[in-house]
Amino acid sequence: MARPRKPLLSRDRIVETAGALVDAEGLAALSTRRLAAELGVSGPSLYNHFRTKDEILDAVADAVSAKIDLSMFAADDPRDWRTALHDWAVSYRAALADHPHIVPVLAQGPGRRPAGLRVADAVFGAMVRAGWPPAQATYIGALMRYFVTGSALGSFARGFVDDETAYDPAEYPHLGQAHLLAERRRQVDEGAFETGLRALLDGLAAQYASRVAGSREASGPRDASGPRDASGPRDASAAAEG
Repeated sequence: MARPRKPLLSRDRIVETAGALVDAEGLAALSTRRLAAELGVSGPSLYNHFRTKDEILDAVADAVSAKIDLSMFAADDPRDWRTALHDWAVSYRAALADHPHIVPVLAQGPGRRPAGLRVADAVFGAMVRAGWPPAQATYIGALMRYFVTGSALGSFARGFVDDETAYDPAEYPHLGQAHLLAERRRQVDEGAFETGLRALLDGLAAQYASRVAGSREASGPRDASGPRDASGPRDASAAAEG
């Protein structure tokens, strides 16, 4: 009887196995030797597909970026820019929360990673279509990455021990319930994320309204519409501020 053949080594199989290893044990666990052992191949065979371990990590990170929903940024999607940013941020955080150990790699930015660049392109393009000047669209993409990746790097609630004696009321008079945070981690962390996201979007909406008002004053009665939504005209100052 013929011996069963081993599955052929491919980029997808390497990325999937590397991702599972990082998810289970963290970034430090990934080495070409360990990965080759997990795949049942010799170390040098990996170099037929990736030149370095960093390239493998980039591919793992990009596989996570590919899971982020971008449908809300399509030109024909009816959601306005604020709703689109909210829905995207929720999807973005969910993708990172499923793979927390790869977040430090993603936090460095997209580099040359195709899926990561598609995310950046979708966000920037939608904000410019909504009427934000290119410079401001860039800032919005950056601040959203700071906010979402920061929220995914760790749990605020998990940072408190569940031992009530750790919070001496004489020393910490306002932490009498801190020992309950760990068991309510999901509620606390998701509530904090939504609170921060709403505050961030409220601030952007205020800037947007101010820009619309300024555009109306500058354009006079012939053009009182200003930027409206994701399919509306660009702000007239976009080219100058880009």
